[in-house]
Amino acid sequence: TLDGARALFLLRPPQVSDADGVMNPFVAAAVAAGVRHVVFLSVQGAERNPVVPHHAVERNLRRLADAGHATHTFLRAAFFCQNLSTTHAAEIRDRGEIVVPAGDGRTAFVDARDVAAVAALALAAPAAHANRAHELTSGEALTYDEVAAILARVLGRPIRYARPGPIAFWRDRPALGDAPGFILVMEGLYATARFGLAGRVSPALAELLAPLGRSPITVERFARDHADVWRRDA
Repeated sequence: TLDGARALFLLRPPQVSDADGVMNPFVAAAVAAGVRHVVFLSVQGAERNPVVPHHAVERNLRRLADAGHATHTFLRAAFFCQNLSTTHAAEIRDRGEIVVPAGDGRTAFVDARDVAAVAALALAAPAAHANRAHELTSGEALTYDEVAAILARVLGRPIRYARPGPIAFWRDRPALGDAPGFILVMEGLYATARFGLAGRVSPALAELLAPLGRSPITVERFARDHADVWRRDA
């Protein structure tokens, strides 16, 4: 229930690709119930990538702000480190491969723990973050060959980047249990890396975390913290 809620953290379920049919009606119901600030977990570059559903959600939230109904904070997160320990965990653990259609492009990463810290700041002080977009990245942009090298170093065994093309990725992912809508969203997100649009590193996260006495988590630290996820004997 949304009764009594004044602020909302909005996260798109992975299987939802229809923002106008699912996400935006929920936001309308939340605002009608009294929500006056929405912290939306978006993605880096959503403002210029109409393929991803986050674009439509941001557009709707801007309309609500312009009409005076509710303010928003966009958390435009880079690629989550946690994608490697969830969506792509099985292929890394069992096949020793990272299988994403990202080409040779660089990708800025961010740890979900850092994003959660910024979300808490925006929910605790809506006025300070009202109608702002925070581009959240760690201080590094890596190719997936470099990510594979980090995982290999941490795990002590070979890990390679398989670099499938978009067609091969679309063909192979259902065998791993992914639904078509989810695969389509992944295709759109990884296309940004393939076309060289996902490598931007922003100082915003470091600036937001500084008052908390912490720095953005690196991919290597993330890998060491979660190494058991990819160990075959775990």
